[in-house]
Amino acid sequence: MKVWIEVFVEMLSVEKDFSPHTCRAYRKDLEQFSAYLHGKLQGETGPDVHEVDGLVIRSYLGFLHKRHKKTTIARKLSALRSFFRFLVKKGLITKNPAETVLTPKRGRPVPNYLPVDEAFRLLDGVQGNSVLALRNRAILETLYSTGLRVGELVGMDIQDVDFDRGMVRVLGKGNKERLAPVGKKALRCMRVYLDRRNQGETMCDSDSAPLFLNRLGGRLSSRSVGRLLDKVVRQLGLLRPITPHGLRHTFATHMLDAGTDLRMVQELLGHASLSTTQRYTHVSIDRLMEVYDKAHPRR
Repeated sequence: MKVWIEVFVEMLSVEKDFSPHTCRAYRKDLEQFSAYLHGKLQGETGPDVHEVDGLVIRSYLGFLHKRHKKTTIARKLSALRSFFRFLVKKGLITKNPAETVLTPKRGRPVPNYLPVDEAFRLLDGVQGNSVLALRNRAILETLYSTGLRVGELVGMDIQDVDFDRGMVRVLGKGNKERLAPVGKKALRCMRVYLDRRNQGETMCDSDSAPLFLNRLGGRLSSRSVGRLLDKVVRQLGLLRPITPHGLRHTFATHMLDAGTDLRMVQELLGHASLSTTQRYTHVSIDRLMEVYDKAHPRR
């Protein structure tokens, strides 16, 4: 099985053009399944794909149920379906054993987001004029202004920012490129940060250089953005924790609360499916009552 897992992941990368992050996730899920099988289906060369049937997969899901949420189990089952579908196409097996296994019913948790006043408090909370403080301020303003994924943010180069048009070019999921509008305040923070950065002798500031740098002058990582945001949240004593993706939720929520069309928000977020964007339609009670009072004929 391990050999075919590698072949499958290679196919996802080369033929499907999946991102390295997605390929790693598929490999990890499939290797966990293989490790589980190793204890169930003993063999000198490890588990054989021919020995896997629906009963084995259901048993694996039951094993996962003790340790993982339903959303995680559903993702792992989806990875198995794709893997065995690939093996069927290759003629290695005749039937996909995961096809008849039902996906666990998942709830639709409300995405974590900040109210407007707390969002503003967060954005105004980064003080100081050091290059790192200016960078952190620009990062938070850009995340809230654009709704970018943190991976999209750290992947941008200086040349991806059009200061004149107020747009940024980002590479999203599936290596799909799109343009996203960015507000004047975020652009101003970027400009102040870059101007200050230009004063450093060791930092590369050509147009092809990363937009956001770490302390050593290399490209900032997604994990570093999460850490700096967590630090600011703790320093300000905000009532609720927030992550970089939580700022994306905050952006989408505030746009919808202000009356932005759902399909427009879909484009801004770079969602392939409108159903993904619909997770953000948890508009505030005030907004809901306002629409109701204006629309209902017998209020």
